[in-house]
Amino acid sequence: MSTQPNPSPVSAPSWTYAEEFVGEDEILAAARARATEVGVVPIGPGGGAALRFLASVLDARAVVEIGTGTGVSGLWLLRGMRADGVLTTVDIETEHQRLARQTFTEAGIPTQRARTISGAALDVLPRLTDGHYDLVFCDGDKREYADYLTEALRLLRPGGVVAFDNALWHDRVADAAQRDEETTVIRDLGRTVAAHDELVPLLLPVGDGLLVAKKEWKPEA
Repeated sequence: MSTQPNPSPVSAPSWTYAEEFVGEDEILAAARARATEVGVVPIGPGGGAALRFLASVLDARAVVEIGTGTGVSGLWLLRGMRADGVLTTVDIETEHQRLARQTFTEAGIPTQRARTISGAALDVLPRLTDGHYDLVFCDGDKREYADYLTEALRLLRPGGVVAFDNALWHDRVADAAQRDEETTVIRDLGRTVAAHDELVPLLLPVGDGLLVAKKEWKPEA
């Protein structure tokens, strides 16, 4: 048993060290630069590394991404998936998806491994196959996060994982005085996930927070 006192909050240097522990290459750097140009805020390096880790541990063959951006998170996911795995990524902005395809091409990802679908997530997700996916990553409209969870539970196979970026929402979620719509939705989502009987939850303090949960296997009747 450890005799150390309760840990103090992580210092800024330690947080930066952890966030940059798994480095990004020139392709991801270029994708981030394109994101800045079009006003997109992609997942941070720590969160991206966590996504790659999850996709690898799951030996993921089929992944859904809500919020394509310029391909930063998508590339992290693809690099963790099986060599024959397919990423289905949804975004309402066709220009963002064009830039994401550029990112994937620069990384040498075969075109058949990244299926981009343009449209509103809540219009597209109901058309995807039930119980088919290993991982669902959500980084779209924060006000729709609760609906994304409902869709993810339908889309995931037992043992699959759902992940939500911005789960700390710029330090606002932990501050009970913050009651704007997006903060409230994300805070309520965390409570729902934590209390859900069929989910094993974890909140990772990487980047702006990554909320992950495993869909449990249901016992046979």
